[in-house]
Amino acid sequence: MTFSIAALCPRTGQIGIAATTAAQSVGKLACHALPGVGAFASQARLNPYLAYDGLRLLQRGATAEVALARVLASDPEQQERQAGVIDRHGNIAAFTGAENIPWAGHVAGRLFVTQGNRLAGPQVLQSMVESMQGSEHLELAERLVLALRAGADAGGDVEGERSINVMVFADEEYPLCDIRIDDHDEPLIELERLFALYREEILPVVLGLPKRTEIAEPR
Repeated sequence: MTFSIAALCPRTGQIGIAATTAAQSVGKLACHALPGVGAFASQARLNPYLAYDGLRLLQRGATAEVALARVLASDPEQQERQAGVIDRHGNIAAFTGAENIPWAGHVAGRLFVTQGNRLAGPQVLQSMVESMQGSEHLELAERLVLALRAGADAGGDVEGERSINVMVFADEEYPLCDIRIDDHDEPLIELERLFALYREEILPVVLGLPKRTEIAEPR
């Protein structure tokens, strides 16, 4: 019972994923991404292994479409699942099983895909698409924050929103941004507050952390 978005920044190559739901801790099980690999949203009646196995397939060179098809083929309850995937090349794939809670569906845009179930209607995803299309000049993390706000303002989850995750990777193994709100009465407002703090106080610290090019892996 979630709406989410997986995206690749056309300017920086950053990979990101964001989601919100009426349940607690959406980031723990629904949002998955790896730098230089891709992002995978696994939602509805959750099967986290869709994302774990899907990302491993992307690492081995599968496209988003191939990876999603292969993990769904191994799931006997796939019609209860929903997923959205983007790989490092910008290929997109999404799936909405027939047994998702309505309204349910997915919509792809330029280098992003958004999906949701138990939504107020298709306008939720369309508002997210319009937000993403109008914000390509911004950094990916901000675009994801704005897209979640747009979806919520268009009706969002019919049960409301309670938890949120916005996660973005650049070149390093650690995330450039990972804001998680696990349980809050007004998670969109809290997200906007935390994002402002992140941009002012945390982002400069993250940008100054050691880089893999500076740190040799132990042998």
